[in-house]
Amino acid sequence: MLTRWSSLISQTRATTSTDEITILLAGAASIAASLIVLPNAHGVVGGGLAILMLAIAVIDARRFIIPNELTAGALALGFLNAAMQDPGLVLDSLGAAALRGAIMAIAFLSLRILYRRIRGHDGIGLGDVKLAGVAGVWLDWWVLPIAIEIAALAAIAAYAVRFLYGRRPSARLKAKLPFGLFLAPAIWVGWLLEVLFEIPS
Repeated sequence: MLTRWSSLISQTRATTSTDEITILLAGAASIAASLIVLPNAHGVVGGGLAILMLAIAVIDARRFIIPNELTAGALALGFLNAAMQDPGLVLDSLGAAALRGAIMAIAFLSLRILYRRIRGHDGIGLGDVKLAGVAGVWLDWWVLPIAIEIAALAAIAAYAVRFLYGRRPSARLKAKLPFGLFLAPAIWVGWLLEVLFEIPS
């Protein structure tokens, strides 16, 4: 899995050394933040989430695809994170995580179907649907809308910048944005917020 997604990054359009350094620094900073907030096994799992979300964001930005291997890895880590929350209630935690993940995936799939019926083409990829399921597994109910809003606002801001400063007006209107680029980091930010401002369910 690691070999495949690293090759996906290297096979994308040419990148400068500055791009690669920025990605490495972002990864190191997110791992460090995870371990500073939770200097234990939970922080290690959060650091793993950070790396997977960064990889998804980079690949989706460059190739408009979210590798299934990365999504599966994030799901596995999410269930591990859920199981670690309360050793006495492992099954309950896993069940709640699975329910949230299913609801989020179904919600995004419904939005995808509705958008296609209205506009005649896809506005949300299946990778985004699966990534929404990852968000549900990782994040509690109160954090989920915050993470989605962060991703949506970031995507809108990026689209606005592209629209205002794009070269050709016709191309600006048809510009596509990979939503995974914004949703993936928002999931990790949501996890960080949940850790910092934990609210009992």
